[in-house]
Amino acid sequence: MGGATVAKLIAQRIALGVLLLLAVSVLIFAGTQILPGDVAQSILGQAATPQALENLRRELGLNDPAYIRYFRWLFGILQGDLGTALSNKRDIATALSGRLANTLFLAACAAVVSVPLAILLGLLAVRYRNGIIDKAISGFALASTSLPEFFIGYLLILVFAVKLQWFPASSTVYDSMSFLQRLQAVVLPATALTLVVLAHMMRMTRAAVLNVMQSAYIETAELKGLSPLKIIRRHAFPNAIAPIINVVMLNLAFLVVGVVVVEVIFVYPGMGQYLVDHVSKRDVPVVQAVGLIFAAVYITLNMVADIAALLANPRLRHPK
Repeated sequence: MGGATVAKLIAQRIALGVLLLLAVSVLIFAGTQILPGDVAQSILGQAATPQALENLRRELGLNDPAYIRYFRWLFGILQGDLGTALSNKRDIATALSGRLANTLFLAACAAVVSVPLAILLGLLAVRYRNGIIDKAISGFALASTSLPEFFIGYLLILVFAVKLQWFPASSTVYDSMSFLQRLQAVVLPATALTLVVLAHMMRMTRAAVLNVMQSAYIETAELKGLSPLKIIRRHAFPNAIAPIINVVMLNLAFLVVGVVVVEVIFVYPGMGQYLVDHVSKRDVPVVQAVGLIFAAVYITLNMVADIAALLANPRLRHPK
């Protein structure tokens, strides 16, 4: 019975994720259609003749009703065709493959540092709650969340690239670079992303563990004479793992879709930089494709978080 219930709940979450992605695709398409300006005019320039503009609109299918253009775009995506960039006539899927890999590499570097560090700091804050260590960690978290990511990025460039000259100000990566060279190139943007998500994960870890610490079995463990560290490690943390997994997955999703500002600041050749470059050119197919990929990553990681929390929590596996 429990297994069937779990399978049903997982199937419901997957179905909800698919429906949500479909709804987001409609919003992305509609949002790009109401942008000011004329796509044909932006491609051909102000000197284009009315006949040339009309011919290009017909070629691009811009004269078709919006719902026909949406379904044409959607069916193309389902077949693996993201379309062709209007600005350079390049296949979008081909152009995005390398940039997506760069964005995932940057997000992975930030995650490898931020996730274990956030959990460790959160557990330390619980162990020394209301003490100087807890207050110092909470103060750092408050300061980190108060600073916007563009300010953190420029501050890192000023200190470590301009003043100390330890790292390059622009994070340029290319295919022939070794793994260590790539790591060195992404140190500053990965640090900026780490500082952005670290505080939230740390505070949620602290809150989740402290909530479990109020339970009766924790008091029993204390009466048995177990040390605070053992109580946290053996009893509190394992029972707080579900909300911690959830917040970690949410922040991992942000690491992938929230890189736009950081990539622009550090001129990093990832998805965010590619999106900004083509927004300025009013390249609608590229904006649609990148927006949908970001949405798919975010929805998928949220769905994984829900499923992981479900599997980690016995009470959710047996709903009343």
